[in-house]
This record gives sequence, structure tokens and C-alpha cells, in this order.
Amino acid sequence: MPPKLNICCLWPAIFLFLALVLPVDGQVSSNKLFIAHAEKEFLLAQQSFRSNTNDLTAAQHLARASFELGELLANDTRQAEIARCGIDTCRQWLTKASNSAAGHYYLAMNLGELAQAQAPSLTSYRLVHEIEREFWAAAELDARFDFAGPARCLGLLYRDAPGWPLSIGSKRKAREWLIRAAALAPEFPENQLNLAETYLRWRQKEETENALAKLTSIWSAAQTNLTGVRWEKDWFDWKQRHESVQTEFDRVFKAQSGR
Repeated sequence: MPPKLNICCLWPAIFLFLALVLPVDGQVSSNKLFIAHAEKEFLLAQQSFRSNTNDLTAAQHLARASFELGELLANDTRQAEIARCGIDTCRQWLTKASNSAAGHYYLAMNLGELAQAQAPSLTSYRLVHEIEREFWAAAELDARFDFAGPARCLGLLYRDAPGWPLSIGSKRKAREWLIRAAALAPEFPENQLNLAETYLRWRQKEETENALAKLTSIWSAAQTNLTGVRWEKDWFDWKQRHESVQTEFDRVFKAQSGR
């Protein structure tokens, strides 16, 4: 029988894991325009859903708006409140449509926000497995939903979580799911960025180069297709990350070649 783990000793690793799995760029989260827009969308979606709780489209809008506002908030209490709204909405939604990929997906996303807001705690630690199950359910129901969002999120979950016995982290699973997301929705910048960042973290030069080349090849078309207020925050984030990963790639591998 394996030795019993002391959960108290795991808090630093768990807290770091939650921060990594649910990242928000500091400049994005502090941008008042993004926060104001997210607040407005959340209030409108909340009002619409309250007027007809049987409307599954309204449920989806509120679940998504809850996550998008929650990820921008720095206040843990407020973030937890918004996340619970999203969670409750998804649970109501799934009682009416248990086979909804979107319902399981946004439930996982909002559970992740709640885990982050409550970390470090035993509750947040236990939520990790529920998050994993909900993303799996979404992937099985509709692998392409939100530009292969279930696969993308599972890849990040397995990449950034501590490995056994602390948590569910797995380099093999991370690679498998991130590659799957990029294959299912190769035109989506986030999928290619995740691959480039991951390969660079693992110091895999050829794979990083290939991912960056693919990202460059889709960039212009993505800028044409993903437009409007809905995508402003994403482009703000993607542009910074694209520049950062290219700069870091040049620094790491040029330094190696100069030895």
C-alpha cells in the first residue's frame, strides 16, 4: 500500500498548478475596457436567463459570460461568486440536456475558476478531477466545440498539473491532447500557440519551429475571420504570447547554437 499523502504539504504545488492551468495575462486582466465589456455581457446574459431558465441558448450565454468575466477578476470572493453562477447555470442546463457538449465544457471552465478562487484548499484540490471528467465528457460529445476547446483544455490540464501522486499531470497526455486540438482546429491561433509554448518549455527545437511556422501561416486568415469585440481580448493575448514565444525561442536556441 502506498504511503498516505499529507495534503498540507501539497498546497504549494496545487496552488501553482491552478494558477498555470487557468492563466490570465496580467495586462489583460487589468485592462478596464475588457473588464467593463465582460461585466456588461454577464449582466445582460444573467437577465436573459432569469427571464426564461428553460432557454438553453440563454444558459449557454450566461455560462460563457460567467467564465469570461471570472477569468479577469483579481478579487477571489467576486471570482468565486461569478464562477458559482456559471456552475449553477450549467447544472440546470445539463438536467435538461445531459448530452450537451457545451454544458459540460462550460461547467468545467467555471469549476476551474472556482478552484482557482478557493485555492489553496481541499475543495479546490478535489475539483481538479471533476474538471477533468467534464472536459472528457465534452470531448466525447463534440470534440470540435469552441475550436476543439475540450481537447485544448485537457492538454493544458495534463501539461500544468503536478504528476502522480500529487495530481493528474502527464506529459504524454498533454502532448496527445494538444496535438489533437491543433489537428481538429488548425486554423485557431490558441491551439498553435499552446503547442509552440509547450514544445519550447520542453526544449524541443524542431517541434517548436514547426508550431511557430504553422502559427505564422494561419495568422493573417485568423485576423480576417476572428474579428469584432468578441475577439479583442484574445488578440491582445495572442499577439503578446506570439512575440514572447518567438523571442524566447531565439534566445534559447541561438544561445545553444553559439556554444
